[in-house]
Amino acid sequence: MQPADPRPVRAGHALVTGGGRGMGVAIAAALARRGCSISLLGRTAATLGQTAQRLADEHGVPVHHALADIADEAAVAAAVAACRERLGPVSVLVNNAGIAPSAPFLASDTALWRRVLDVDLMGAVHATRAVLPDMLEAGRGRIVNIASTAALTGMAYVSAYCAAKHALLGFTRALAIEMVRKGITVNAICPGYADTDIVADAIANITAKTGRSREEALASLLAHNPQRRLVQPDEIGETVAWLCSDAAASVTGQGIVLAGGELMP
Repeated sequence: MQPADPRPVRAGHALVTGGGRGMGVAIAAALARRGCSISLLGRTAATLGQTAQRLADEHGVPVHHALADIADEAAVAAAVAACRERLGPVSVLVNNAGIAPSAPFLASDTALWRRVLDVDLMGAVHATRAVLPDMLEAGRGRIVNIASTAALTGMAYVSAYCAAKHALLGFTRALAIEMVRKGITVNAICPGYADTDIVADAIANITAKTGRSREEALASLLAHNPQRRLVQPDEIGETVAWLCSDAAASVTGQGIVLAGGELMP
């Protein structure tokens, strides 16, 4: 359902990491519908270019894209600088890029742990560090970190992912307090299993290892969700848009759960 006011977000420059597909596209589209110019950050030029063109055509706003591995601080800084040069200071940052490899703890080696922490935690740190001076100068900004229900509870076979998402939520809360009197809000969204490529990969992994059908594998993922359904990317996009609006000016340091009643922190 669309909000009654179609443009509650102050039009500005919104940067979405991991913006080329899935949840990132839905988030970018929700902000573009409110009149924001959009920068998409990612690693695949063809996907980013196609998504940028589609968003520009559908929503009539400027859309730029830049390549960077979110784990590479220098690359992120350079990409953000290019986006700023093209579309002006960044007023909204959505840290959406992430990975979720699955393996038993003893099979999760140091390289896996470092990669997950570098992407899921430090990627958000790098992007935030690159845009925060713009927001401080403007006296206003919105930062939304896409976490997970894994930021709030433990889950088997994704120990590195849980650790990184718990850390991302801690980062969210700490930075929110630091920025609380500077006109900048910092929040996290904690979705349950969503209809994204990451979940599709998880289902494929379950079917390959257990011989279950896709429907059985999906049911196992949704067993603890009272609604028994995947969260839709547009639901996450609309929640991001609300957090970036003036209506949510007093909401900061929060981990907002979108999980059909699965968790009630």
